[in-house]
Amino acid sequence: MGTGRGRYRADTHGASRCSGDMEAGVRLSAGVSKWDIRKKIWDYMEANNLADFPRPVHHRIPNFKGSHQACHAVRELDVFNRTSEVKVDPDKPLEGVRLVTLQARKTLLVPTPRLRTGLFNKIVPPPGATKEILRICATSQGVKDYSVPIGLDAKVQVDLVVVGSVAVSEKGWRIGKGEGFADMEYAMMVSMGAIREDTPVVTIVHDCQVVDIAEELLDDHDLTVDYILTPTRTIKTGCKRPKPQGIMWHKISYEMLERIPILKNLRYREKQAGKDVILKDEHPDFPNARKPADSDENAKTGNTKLQTESTSAQIGHRHVGNDSLSTKSETHGALTTVYVGNIPPGTRVSELKSALREFHASPLRLSWQGTRGRAFLDYTDKMTAESVVSSLKGLSLRGQTLRVEMAKNQRNKGQVEINGQRNKYE
Repeated sequence: MGTGRGRYRADTHGASRCSGDMEAGVRLSAGVSKWDIRKKIWDYMEANNLADFPRPVHHRIPNFKGSHQACHAVRELDVFNRTSEVKVDPDKPLEGVRLVTLQARKTLLVPTPRLRTGLFNKIVPPPGATKEILRICATSQGVKDYSVPIGLDAKVQVDLVVVGSVAVSEKGWRIGKGEGFADMEYAMMVSMGAIREDTPVVTIVHDCQVVDIAEELLDDHDLTVDYILTPTRTIKTGCKRPKPQGIMWHKISYEMLERIPILKNLRYREKQAGKDVILKDEHPDFPNARKPADSDENAKTGNTKLQTESTSAQIGHRHVGNDSLSTKSETHGALTTVYVGNIPPGTRVSELKSALREFHASPLRLSWQGTRGRAFLDYTDKMTAESVVSSLKGLSLRGQTLRVEMAKNQRNKGQVEINGQRNKYE
């Protein structure tokens, strides 16, 4: 079965083994699809009671019995002992490796769930954390209570990547649960320079999840693995298949761009760097393909509800813009305002406006205070403003990351308060 080189460890969790040999467990026929493999794995684990909570395991990375034993085996890997920063997925069966990483006093990075608000959270246990606190830090609750977000400009250098899997082969071919987040996270790390080409990838699974997978099932965006840890085995795959070299924009849809706001930031950066960032929906081979020039207009129906392509600006305390916008703003009464700070000296308002259009986040009105390094963006409702804040996380101008947040103490007719200082700009 496969060509991977591995060694067996003493099995102290009899319940963690498949009944009999692996070949006697999950049987795969020729010509199966990825979904066929997923379903067979999920069905087999449910039928043989090989998983803990949450159940059923279908459409999940299974929290298999014996996961902690498998996770603790990571300490035997030289690639782990040499690391200082480890990225571990938030899946339940990887809880043990997150704990081991914290106990070894290494930097632990965990992707934000479904990449909704960014890419990484850094887990920061409190000073003098007890074993129990470290255990909590390794759980999903710990990610909420003991983490700080890591921006795109952070100097992150991941030494080891640990991912969950539904199925994996001894050759290193991997199948996830079908949503593509592990593949996307890896590609995003490449894009932001957070990993090297030789950064090792480890997956931790139950023995019955190690099966033969035909290489023709793999796409060029699929992540492969270098090490497989199970409750009984450590397998070095020797995989030579290249890993993703960055984000493949021609496979990204507008819908995905809206679901994962950080993708907008990365796309903007790569576009500014002169890279090809044409999306799947814009590609000529895609049915009803959109033209890139039309994308801003078509995206107005997305989550950010782009309100207008015409943005008025206030220079100092002098408001400039067209009369129709001023009239429209009066009819709305109370607006919702977003604060943009940390704007680099010398930045022009046109640079900010261009970035806002790129992210489909043009406001109803923009108040520019460039000499003070800040600006205020007015939107018609709170939902739109919150979506904009999420979309603009990590946005940078002239190499400096901007501070984007909801303005404090929203007031009628453009009066807002930032950090206790009232700013009236009408």
